[in-house]
Amino acid sequence: MPDPTTRPSQPVAFPQDRTCPYHPPAGYDPVRATRPLARVTLYDGRPAWLVTGHTLARELLTDPRLSTDRNRDGFPMTTPRFAAVKDRRTALLGVDDPEHHTQRRMMIPSFTLRRATELRPRIQRTVDELLDAMIAQGPPAELVGAFALPVPSMVICALLGVPYADHEFFEEQSRRLLRGQDAEETQDARNRLEEYLGDLIDRKRKNPGDGVLDDLVQQQRREGRPDREELLAMAVILLVAGHETTANMISLGTYTLLQHPERLAELRADPALLPAAVEELMRLLSIADGLLRVATEDIEAAGTTIRAGDGVVFSTSVINRDQDVYAAPDTLDFHRPARHHIAFGFGIHQCLGQNLARTELEIALGSLVRRLPTLRLAAPPEEIPFKPGDTIQGMLELPVSW
Repeated sequence: MPDPTTRPSQPVAFPQDRTCPYHPPAGYDPVRATRPLARVTLYDGRPAWLVTGHTLARELLTDPRLSTDRNRDGFPMTTPRFAAVKDRRTALLGVDDPEHHTQRRMMIPSFTLRRATELRPRIQRTVDELLDAMIAQGPPAELVGAFALPVPSMVICALLGVPYADHEFFEEQSRRLLRGQDAEETQDARNRLEEYLGDLIDRKRKNPGDGVLDDLVQQQRREGRPDREELLAMAVILLVAGHETTANMISLGTYTLLQHPERLAELRADPALLPAAVEELMRLLSIADGLLRVATEDIEAAGTTIRAGDGVVFSTSVINRDQDVYAAPDTLDFHRPARHHIAFGFGIHQCLGQNLARTELEIALGSLVRRLPTLRLAAPPEEIPFKPGDTIQGMLELPVSW
């Protein structure tokens, strides 16, 4: 744990790469020691406020004076890729009320806890079929491609009404969108996704099916506002976020459990711990590190003033390890009350798909632990590649054996 008496001599750069895939970057140690608010420098040299304290984060994430509209002056851009598509219409995450409320109201019925519970048998069948195929092929296996990515891809396709036969295409465009080499690649990936989903939406207008996208098309029609651009923006965020985040949690969650054999043994001995284990893994891993806002008015916070036009970044990896809230925060502990973490965000922009994500993680990790009791890494931990700090955190590959 960093020394709380130290102070950073200059603003810390954000984002940074992790040196261990399940711990915050060592370069964040100075701001962990100066909770709850610090100054950071973004990739383009611009300064921003970094929120690092748990209590302050929950206060500010519910403050209407902080906007998620990336077209506002001063909105913090954390990568050139992100800046390249900032002018593209973004649903949910990139809009404020009342537009945000309208979009969220349209989608809420498809992502309730009840709906996630109804999907459990389908998710379990998907997981079992993938594990059957992996086991039949025999060890070793590359878990990202064989299991972690296909599970949420198949589930979100079935839920949205997107043909899974096209999964290689949209998974590749999602990868390029989130981890492309440059702004041009990001733009191209967004264009390709929009073209694909636009064609799909047009087909659904003529021949509706029973997926979420079909429901949204019909709802717009009933309300007399057939906004194709809005539907397209919602389709992009649902498809990309609906498989990328969960896939990374499955891969990184598995790696983390294999690196903590005592916790893995505890989970195998008591499967009832699974829901708590999922919450704790989400807290510890905080794969979406860097929620972005811009102040629309002056805000007094932590003894200082966030000025109108200032960019504000919420480091979930640091916030979820606030030692004033979590004892021994760098420790994986299934018995701590971790449910109030902000891995899904907080406030009106809290992740719409969190019920589905929890369900998928419980089934995927629980089945993996149960059906492969001798699961282990098939390469030295230090040789297994994981993702850079400027995107959703997770494993690039995960070779395993059993």
